Amino acid sequence: MIINIKDIEKFCEILRRSGKKIALTNGSFDLVHSGHVNYLNEAKKTADCLIVGINSDKSVKQYKSDKRPIVPQEQRALLIDNLKAVDYVVIFEETTADNLIEKVKPDIYVKGGDYTEDTLPETATVKKHGGKIKFIKMTQGCSTTNIINKILDIYVK
Repeated sequence: MIINIKDIEKFCEILRRSGKKIALTNGSFDLVHSGHVNYLNEAKKTADCLIVGINSDKSVKQYKSDKRPIVPQEQRALLIDNLKAVDYVVIFEETTADNLIEKVKPDIYVKGGDYTEDTLPETATVKKHGGKIKFIKMTQGCSTTNIINKILDIYVK
């Protein structure tokens, strides 16, 4: 289910009152691939509900490049929402998830193994709300940037 960012805080309160443990992860999810599916399946194992924050088109442009995203936010949200492991999707505008974390207050904040608590921009926000951080190992050979670079190597040369 895709939830409007304006409603996510109230929605999470309802989940908590019903005894649900909430996991949150986020990313651009541009060109969804098997690495994302594996990652989200592992993230789902950490809690009762998995909420996936998807960066808006505007925020992807800000932190990736003017040429990204390749797939518009509505299409990315629809695709992620239809994965078995994902319970809820929310699109957010910022380049980091701090404001989303403030609203969701996840029990578990899940990120890829390319981060550590020291390098993760949202660590302080997660801990401020009593959440724990879980790092999931990246699937070898499954990087959106690498996939895009391979496509460029084939078609741009």
